Amino acid sequence: MPDGPDLNAGHRQRLRERFRKAHLEGFHDYEVLELVLTYAIPRRDVKPLAKTLIERFNGLRGVFDASVEELGEVRGVGENAAMMINLIKEVCGEYLKERMMKKDVIRSTKDVLQYLDMKLSGNKVEKFLAIYLNSKNEVMGLEVLHEGTIDQTLVYPRKVIENAFKHNARSVIFVHNHPSGDPTPSKNDRSLTEELKKVASAVDIIVHDHIIVGRNGHFSARDAGWIGEGSRV
Repeated sequence: MPDGPDLNAGHRQRLRERFRKAHLEGFHDYEVLELVLTYAIPRRDVKPLAKTLIERFNGLRGVFDASVEELGEVRGVGENAAMMINLIKEVCGEYLKERMMKKDVIRSTKDVLQYLDMKLSGNKVEKFLAIYLNSKNEVMGLEVLHEGTIDQTLVYPRKVIENAFKHNARSVIFVHNHPSGDPTPSKNDRSLTEELKKVASAVDIIVHDHIIVGRNGHFSARDAGWIGEGSRV
């Protein structure tokens, strides 16, 4: 039996025309999500669903931070829609990563923080990363060293050093996230920073910073005085 007329086609087309002319300028948060959903859910009014998602996850950011499983718990969100929402965030992360590569990150900290915020903020699992830099402070590689609860016994010094040699790195920035959303460092975070400084120093690798990412901000060990100016190239 053939499908009936698509009663929502005109509204979807108007949304797309608005985006084509002015990108997302003037869009409400639910309209941004509504536009995304029109590509994953055909022939249906998705405005109510967009509003439900915004309310359920406390804003557009919360929607994009949600997992496929969490999104799928919302009535009306199928696998295609949940996957598309997750895919958009991952693509944004890859875009920011590429933009960050081959730049002097000491002078372009905004690019680094934008990438880290996209990659780690809202993540439900604690992750520990190392950004490896050359003598010009350009990013040569980024490695996830550990996932799960972090302490100095789990972030193996050998792995840190092996990856530094693999990327022919002169220096490194360590990064991890706090799934709680609060970037305030713990005593363990400070101990870990000290341990990593010792390990890196032993093979003449400079530690520029240890950044902790939260939902609404970040902590910098350098700014807090944990890592001295002497470590700057």
